[in-house]
Amino acid sequence: MESPIAASINLGLYLYDVPFLTFSINQQHPKVMTFPKIIISYLLTTVVFFAIDMVWLGFIAKNLYRKYLGSLLSDTVNWSAAIIFYLIFIVGIFIFVISPAVEKQSMVRAALLGAVFGLIAYATYDLTNYATLKGFPLNIVFIDLAWGAVLTAVVSLAGFYIVKFIG
Repeated sequence: MESPIAASINLGLYLYDVPFLTFSINQQHPKVMTFPKIIISYLLTTVVFFAIDMVWLGFIAKNLYRKYLGSLLSDTVNWSAAIIFYLIFIVGIFIFVISPAVEKQSMVRAALLGAVFGLIAYATYDLTNYATLKGFPLNIVFIDLAWGAVLTAVVSLAGFYIVKFIG
């Protein structure tokens, strides 16, 4: 028997042979992804996210952030916190974006839900900073919101195709 979570999320995770989350690849022919396939899809999607974001943070926007956030930036990256964010955020992308897009077999849904999810997540961070930190630049808020939407849309599309390929 499926749990209420499984029915609503539809993602495909079995713990000790008990359905926890199911992930239908095709609505007409439901197929549950095995745990190893979910993990492989998740890890590959995480690599895509990390690679794209590192290009943005390390090359494209590095000087921009240094210019506007220099006094707020740490000299070293707290990699533990960054990795935890990536891991949690990708779980959110899988549950709220990739799963519904795969269920509907819609790459457009993956891109649109990804953009909305990214916008909301990045807005949470940037608008909180803008509301609570002295001098947090408004232009960085808009740049980050756009980046969050674009990044998450692209990663969601990649994850959509990874799941379809692996599944």
